[in-house]
Amino acid sequence: MRTTLNASFTTTIPAALQWVLNIGMLCLAVILLVFLGKESWSLGKTFINAATLKSYDFVEGLLTWFLYFEFIALIVKYFQSGSHFPLRYFVYIGVTAIVRLIIVHYDSPINVLLYSLSILILVITLWVCSSSRLAGD
Repeated sequence: MRTTLNASFTTTIPAALQWVLNIGMLCLAVILLVFLGKESWSLGKTFINAATLKSYDFVEGLLTWFLYFEFIALIVKYFQSGSHFPLRYFVYIGVTAIVRLIIVHYDSPINVLLYSLSILILVITLWVCSSSRLAGD
């Protein structure tokens, strides 16, 4: 009796938590889609009003749009791969976020250098994780 009760808990609790996690991911996807739509609308208005267009504002908005898009792609990949997040998507999001940070806060050369080194570290991490040496692990 005790063994069947433990077996029941080891299958029921993870399944219930996975269900809650999936519902949370769906809610997050809907929220991100709303923000992606708002950002698309804002970019469209900014592009149409070219007289007041500042290139930094447009590029900042475009990179924010790509961040929303990448997070939505990450959620899609989560469901496609059986509730698993591939590491490379987090690295892509990190690189995009740091590029956006460089464009927005470009006033300090030392900060730009440090942000660029951060991108280099992320790219090296991506290379190491995707190399054939780790394929057997």
